Amino acid sequence: MAVNTAKQDELQREVPKRVTLMRLFRYLFQYKKTLVYVAALILVALAATLAGPLMIERAVDVHVANGDVAGLARLAVLALAVYTAYAVCTRKYMVTMAGVTNKILLTIRGQLYEHIQTLSFHFFDSRPTGKILARVVGDVNSLKDVLSDSMTTLLPSLLTLIGVAVIMLWKNWQLACATLLMLPVLAFFMFLIQFTAHKLWQIHRKKNSNLNAFIHEDFSGIRIVQSFAAEQEKQKDFEQCAGEYTSSFINAVRVEDAFGALVEITWGVGGFLLYFIGIRIVGADKIGVGTFMAFTSYLGMFWNPIRNLASFYNKIVTNISAAERIFDILDTPSEIADREGARELPQITGKVCFDHVNFAYTDEPDRLVLEDVSFTVKPGETIALVGPTGAGKTTIVNLISRFYDVTSGRITIDGNELHDVTLKSLRSQMGVMTQDTFLFTGTVRENICYGRSNATEEEMIAAAKAVHAHDFIMRMEKGYDTEISERSGQLSIGQRQLLAFARTMVSDPRILILDEATSSIDTHTERMVQQGIEALVKGRTSFIIAHRLSTIRSADRIFYIGDKNIVEAGSHEELMAKKGMYYRLYESQFEIA
Repeated sequence: MAVNTAKQDELQREVPKRVTLMRLFRYLFQYKKTLVYVAALILVALAATLAGPLMIERAVDVHVANGDVAGLARLAVLALAVYTAYAVCTRKYMVTMAGVTNKILLTIRGQLYEHIQTLSFHFFDSRPTGKILARVVGDVNSLKDVLSDSMTTLLPSLLTLIGVAVIMLWKNWQLACATLLMLPVLAFFMFLIQFTAHKLWQIHRKKNSNLNAFIHEDFSGIRIVQSFAAEQEKQKDFEQCAGEYTSSFINAVRVEDAFGALVEITWGVGGFLLYFIGIRIVGADKIGVGTFMAFTSYLGMFWNPIRNLASFYNKIVTNISAAERIFDILDTPSEIADREGARELPQITGKVCFDHVNFAYTDEPDRLVLEDVSFTVKPGETIALVGPTGAGKTTIVNLISRFYDVTSGRITIDGNELHDVTLKSLRSQMGVMTQDTFLFTGTVRENICYGRSNATEEEMIAAAKAVHAHDFIMRMEKGYDTEISERSGQLSIGQRQLLAFARTMVSDPRILILDEATSSIDTHTERMVQQGIEALVKGRTSFIIAHRLSTIRSADRIFYIGDKNIVEAGSHEELMAKKGMYYRLYESQFEIA
């Protein structure tokens, strides 16, 4: 199975930017009524903005020129009302769009989280957790400006440009053409710059993902780092990842800064052309002072939106790579999903059948992990799986839980093929206890009742007592209400596994899977837990993977897994009498004479 490491850039499907943008803006279109309201406020604010220079022109060319003080006072009152309306409307649409944007980000993050939960183990096994976190948190946050500014910057700026252009052409087409002359030049160079900028921001996102993955992995394994005194080596690795992140950011920003410089240059040249054409070609004597003042104002009003549009375009180029990474995850198919027409699995007795099952990971289809595996397990039977590391023991139990799908063949439970029933109805009747004991941050009570939140107090305590966890829980500060965490130092490894045992027991599964469940428990604790296991497996179909053969001697049957299949099968006594692989494995552990 191919694995992407913390230092490797992720592969990503290439999608046209137009497609990504339209998909992103579809989230905005879900708020049509709000957008219409915002557009109305923008139009009012725009009208107030465009009216400003016209009022200046009238004030100078009419009221001041004619000494009309009363008219000038009335115009001042009107200007106050107009600019007040502008301020109120601007404030309202900015606040409204901020609310819409945050709702959209919440929706996208929720969809991303929900979809990731449906992905198979292969998705999580093939990449560091930190890279997934980078998409759910950082990449989603990067979309905020694009979504918000699409209404608060893009629409007002476009409308302002159109309005200013129309007014300038109406007032004096020659001065208007002077102002518009540099637009094609600006558009051409912006088009050229965006190609390089987009690629550089894609690289930066990947380096950011690498850095997140490294930090998450390093801190998750901090006990190993410190126990091997590997802090200096890790510091060097961190500096390498951080250096690549910084370099990629600097390279992207260097290109990004060209947008601002380009706008300023074209703005300056456009201003020069306005005055040059106005004075030398049209003639200053043919243009009123008020008109020239109005055009000067409109020049700023014209190029400010262009600057804003360039900034918005720059944000798109900068953040479109984040949207691409998000949609890349959302478009990752859920390999393990309910088929159309899948039905609820009824209450099962626990008969499990493997019928010529083959399995290979999807990215290595020619490398079989299991080959032609067939067996039938009766309801209530306890099956132990033993064999060398990597032989396929865990793969078999993962297929029963449908954490992976078979490559060929079929698996049935009580005659129901796994593909024909819903995942929830299947897994809700199974209890899985792995060698990687994971506890959630919360109380002991919440951890034990995790798989069955409606369990009663009596059921929870009975489960804890069955695996001999009750006594040490009651010695804790707050008993079952004691707060613990994922890496809680207040619990030994053995105690953590006992809590996981209790969590599995309280869910009352019909099929039980114990994958190296006693690997971290000392011999004394193991004897106590063994009694709990015997109570737990009673009346349930159970699959137990164990390297400690003492824990599985009482199993109904033992499967020795080797060479991608079941090499030997039988009870402990039968396999010992055969003196085959199981016998040699047992002998190596207990030194049978």
